[in-house]
Amino acid sequence: MSKTPTVVLENARIVLSDHVIERGYVAVDNGVLVEVGEGAAPERGLDLDGDLLLPGLVELHTDHLEAHCMPRPKVYWDTASAVISYDAQIATSGITTVLDSLRIWRDEIAEDAGAHANKFAEEIDEVRRAGLLRVSHFLHLRCEVPTPGVVDDALALIDRPEVRLVSLMNHTPGQRQFRDPVKLRDYYRGKSGGMSDAELDDLFARRVDNQAKYAAENYEGLISLAKRHQTPLASHDDTTAEHVQDAIRDCVAVAEFPTTMEAAEALHGAGIKVMMGAPNLVRGGSHSGNIATAQLAAAGVLDVMSSDYVPSSLLIAALRLAEEANNFDLPAAIRTVSKTPADVIDLNDRGEIAVGKRADLIQVRQSRSAVAVRSVWCAGLRVA
Repeated sequence: MSKTPTVVLENARIVLSDHVIERGYVAVDNGVLVEVGEGAAPERGLDLDGDLLLPGLVELHTDHLEAHCMPRPKVYWDTASAVISYDAQIATSGITTVLDSLRIWRDEIAEDAGAHANKFAEEIDEVRRAGLLRVSHFLHLRCEVPTPGVVDDALALIDRPEVRLVSLMNHTPGQRQFRDPVKLRDYYRGKSGGMSDAELDDLFARRVDNQAKYAAENYEGLISLAKRHQTPLASHDDTTAEHVQDAIRDCVAVAEFPTTMEAAEALHGAGIKVMMGAPNLVRGGSHSGNIATAQLAAAGVLDVMSSDYVPSSLLIAALRLAEEANNFDLPAAIRTVSKTPADVIDLNDRGEIAVGKRADLIQVRQSRSAVAVRSVWCAGLRVA
């Protein structure tokens, strides 16, 4: 393997994990940070013109790959091309480590996207080995608990070394994210292209039936599978005290998108990292009518943010959090999208600007409310 060139980045406002260097420099050798300093660099480097220098963002949950693979209903794009396009968008959003979320279930509304999880995983691996990807890609298995075959489908993928997270999801109507029947119908009408009320009634009835038939056994099977492979677990849309108790009992590492303040406070108090959506913060609330990210931030129980369905939202939300939440300074806000998510999945070589860490870095310029990623380095190589 060829040695990555030595790089010096100077005249930057550098955000460390616990404080900000207002004017400083970093030096990179063979993909690793070897020096971080204040003031002028000891040797000339690339002048960042006073821009922010942040650690590359770490994304644990994004559904965005599916939008590239299926840009229109029933329209399937070439998977390798879709992965490369998706990777480019991730990179230019400032994300240098991403967990590609693979849907592990068969969904009538999603045109059977779950049936393609193995193909997606294989294509990501193939283009990675060909050197066509800009950033680090791992896998997140999003398992819909009350669906037939979900344990076997997860088993077919979990041996891959790039699998870093398994989430336990349950979108049965009437609970968790979909407690509000009006919001539920609005969501599926938009997703399905205009199902009638009778068709939706039939769909929801089948899902309630699946919950009764499969949920309990599948839940235990997925917990056992993840623990056997020492893969961190995520709960999803926790709402009630019972959901929180299940998460604590099953040693969940991160709780994705709790829907109530009560659940979020209890999860955070138990040491489980609370993840919320960056789009929720940017938009000013949840599209499902659940708790707002800003409310959890104000209560001091927000640990991680995820771009979910808008990759560019991750950086925007972190910077906005630093400006608008009294209990988040800039380093604390950036930790929610870098160091903390990296720690959740035991990627302890990245997520902060510090000597000895991977040189995953982003140069960011702000102008009023606008934010632009100007340069991205992944393991010391400029990729965007």
